[in-house]
Amino acid sequence: MGRTKLLATLALALGVAVFTTTAFGSDSRSGGIAHIVLKSDDLDSLDYALSYNDASFALVDTTCARLIGYSDTSLSKGLRLEPEVATGFPHVSRDRKTYTFTLRRGFRFNDGTPVRANAFANSINRLLAPAVKSKLAPYMQDIVGADRVLAGKADAPTGVVAHGLTLVIRLTHPLPDFLFRVGSLCAVPPTLPPDPEGAGRYPAAGPYYISDYRADEKVSLRRNPFYAGRRPHHVDGFDVDLSPTGYGEVLDKIERGGADWGWAPADEYREPVRHLVAKYGVNRSRFFLTPGFGFFGFALNSSRPLFRDNPKLRQAINFAVDRTALRRLTGGLFASRATDQYLPPLMPGYEDARIYPLDKPDLTRAEALARGNTRSGRAVLYTVARPEMIAAAQQVKSDLAKIGLDVEIKAVSKTAWFYRIAPSGQFDIGFQPWGADYFDPFSVLNVLFDGSFIGSTNWGRFDSPYYNRLLRRAASLKGEARFAAYGALDVKLARDAAPMLAVSISNTPTLVSKRTGCRVFRPQLDLTAMCLR
Repeated sequence: MGRTKLLATLALALGVAVFTTTAFGSDSRSGGIAHIVLKSDDLDSLDYALSYNDASFALVDTTCARLIGYSDTSLSKGLRLEPEVATGFPHVSRDRKTYTFTLRRGFRFNDGTPVRANAFANSINRLLAPAVKSKLAPYMQDIVGADRVLAGKADAPTGVVAHGLTLVIRLTHPLPDFLFRVGSLCAVPPTLPPDPEGAGRYPAAGPYYISDYRADEKVSLRRNPFYAGRRPHHVDGFDVDLSPTGYGEVLDKIERGGADWGWAPADEYREPVRHLVAKYGVNRSRFFLTPGFGFFGFALNSSRPLFRDNPKLRQAINFAVDRTALRRLTGGLFASRATDQYLPPLMPGYEDARIYPLDKPDLTRAEALARGNTRSGRAVLYTVARPEMIAAAQQVKSDLAKIGLDVEIKAVSKTAWFYRIAPSGQFDIGFQPWGADYFDPFSVLNVLFDGSFIGSTNWGRFDSPYYNRLLRRAASLKGEARFAAYGALDVKLARDAAPMLAVSISNTPTLVSKRTGCRVFRPQLDLTAMCLR
């Protein structure tokens, strides 16, 4: 990483990016219209029930009033839940299956209609509606009666009761992460029907609302004059240009000052093509890097003879693999930061333990751990049939040959891998990407390593009674004790059990105009908090 001045500068910048304060630009003013530029196909929907892409979420987030949300003020606070429309955290019954929320008075949609509990009840109904096929529906499926809604036998789950400012939600069984799932619900008008195509414009109760939407052309957002929450919101609105046909056009327009922000994938910012580090530095004026939540690694299938009850070989693989080479092959050093753990650095509880080498392999340690533990000496590695993923698999094959493992590579379609082979566990080593849908360690550690998730998200079929107990105990805790337990467990899992080969965490790059101030990254730029200078 330090062979050239550019890479040395970039490596330093990436190290700083983990720890920097995320609010910049105090010389700001309120008012004005911020200009956004997006490719139209990155805007999957402006409807909360269907919005899932980063670009769409950035816009929809400005319009949402949530039961429990995240602060727009700084990253350290932004990853902790705090009440927004709810007066406080819910009352939870002794059996941990009933949540009772009380809502604040004063919240209104932009048409002046008061926000009542039925606004959140309808939000749940729309997520569960089978015709909508919302990617957020699985997070609501454990509500009493949700199964009937998903099956098309009911319009609303019986476990959700809304009366005035009181919202009651009953679960079929306790869920330790349910507050993180339901807290981010976005208030929608109680009469807004589910729409498989997604509603383009509807009243919003957040700081902004969508005032105009023309598919493939433009989106306009303006201040909600009735917003009564505490989220900072400085600009008068946003005008979104959907005309660009390529990401180069998006970034060019920002550099020229024709837009204040736009979304592009990380590899579009790559050095040395754009020379962004040389022009602006990192985290100084216009170009920012923040470690994200996207994970890249390889599942080591603990149910197969090669890895079953064989932690030393799993550890050996973590010492043997060249993470720097893998990052170069899968987007470049610019697009990610190396990791040897499973929690992303911005997740509450994360501790940087430096367990395995991040810059180059340690073959001496790897060979010592592998000696006498390679069993058949053969492994089948599955990956998706994309050039960069095949190249990464070949790098792993080359690295593991040095510790006595002969790896056979099988490249299949994304559909075959994600929906058939990975859940079935018919592999030894498998390409494993992951991204947390909410800012709680449960959404990483439990869903990837608790035995109860085998067949769904636990592709490595890791099923240790000991670690199951630790994971479930951590999930039962609250507040800082919860995060501390998860942080320690992340280190213990990676160091001792090594159920997965962790390679990298994606970086979130951001380019803004000269006039963009009040910059808050979570890890993507928070448009709600933006101001203009």
